Amino acid sequence: MREIILVKYGEMALKGLNRGTFEDVLLRNIRYRLKKIGKFSYSKAQSTIYIVPEAESDAACGELLAAAMPRLKKVFGIAALCRALTCEKSFADISAKSVPYLEDALTVAKTFKVEAKRADKSFPMKSPQICAELGGILLSHYPHLKVDVNHPDVTVTVEIRDANAYVHAAREKGAGGLPVGTSGNAMLLLSGGIDSPVAAYMMAKRGLRITACHFASPPYTSERALLKVEQLCEKLTPWCGSMAFYCVPFTEIQEELQRNCPEEYFTILMRRLMMEIACRLAEREECGAIITGESLGQVASQTLPALACTDAVATMPVLRPLIGMDKTEIIEISRKIDTFDISIQPYEDCCTVFTPRHPKLRPSVADVAEAQAEVDFAPLIEKAIEGAQKKVFAQHISEGQMQE
Repeated sequence: MREIILVKYGEMALKGLNRGTFEDVLLRNIRYRLKKIGKFSYSKAQSTIYIVPEAESDAACGELLAAAMPRLKKVFGIAALCRALTCEKSFADISAKSVPYLEDALTVAKTFKVEAKRADKSFPMKSPQICAELGGILLSHYPHLKVDVNHPDVTVTVEIRDANAYVHAAREKGAGGLPVGTSGNAMLLLSGGIDSPVAAYMMAKRGLRITACHFASPPYTSERALLKVEQLCEKLTPWCGSMAFYCVPFTEIQEELQRNCPEEYFTILMRRLMMEIACRLAEREECGAIITGESLGQVASQTLPALACTDAVATMPVLRPLIGMDKTEIIEISRKIDTFDISIQPYEDCCTVFTPRHPKLRPSVADVAEAQAEVDFAPLIEKAIEGAQKKVFAQHISEGQMQE
């Protein structure tokens, strides 16, 4: 019996004349995610991508499918997916193959129903007839079952398509959203905390390809703090795909701020300088936006006046997907994407090391700009950009390894 994976997309189906572009990017992303697992062939038709394992035995094909499913569930653009049995377009073949194929699912179930989707209208049986006939055959082989059309334990689906028929009973939810790369590129300000990895996940879900930058201030921040951020990048790649990562040396800038700028403005000035550097790196990487993990009112630098001061130096849009979320909601997503346990490791980043005792809660753009103008930061900004170290994290590489 030949088993394949059927990939369904959601909002991509509404893209009209641009739909083909979105489908091509999704297919490219799928190929990339499955590249190191084994060999597959791919085709697409009627809002479905068909993924066929190429192996010599059914057992080997099953192993390929089992390895592919968890990776595919993290590919944005996929609304649902399932392993399905390929049948000839005849009811005799469908019914003969369905009984043994569905054994594992139906043996442990108490209730079931059959659904039919007849994309090929030339098929001689209509959908209600397919459901009734196949349901009767399954009941005769699994007499402990009862039909429940409202809340069944198992829904058996028969899809009649152009080339073949397909039977499946375990449709799984995909990651949703849009394929990474269809909305352009953006630069993420990645700290070691809970929020920024979640922001990366949320914007990748809207089709953005993510590049990240992190600001390190040795000796005030440790190698363990940097390792923590690199581990977060590794956790993000199953969702975001390959990620370029910049580690920016920030010690001299922070020491200059500490020596020459009013303490109450220290955090907001630091954020402005980070934004300037991030925008410069974003232009180098052909990014069209900056992403931050800021949530309104969470800390002093995330009040409306403070955000306005930061945005005043940005040269491109600043995206804040967490802006209206509370911490509980953010933590829930961080657990889902498996970054929470890394984020709470007690290694401080440069934002927490130089926190002022009494930060200004309602700074004005003019006052902050005047305070920043007291020091010529341009040479230090150039030095930080020149000293930025770049790495590329890729999901298909063994865990813990990176491409320089």
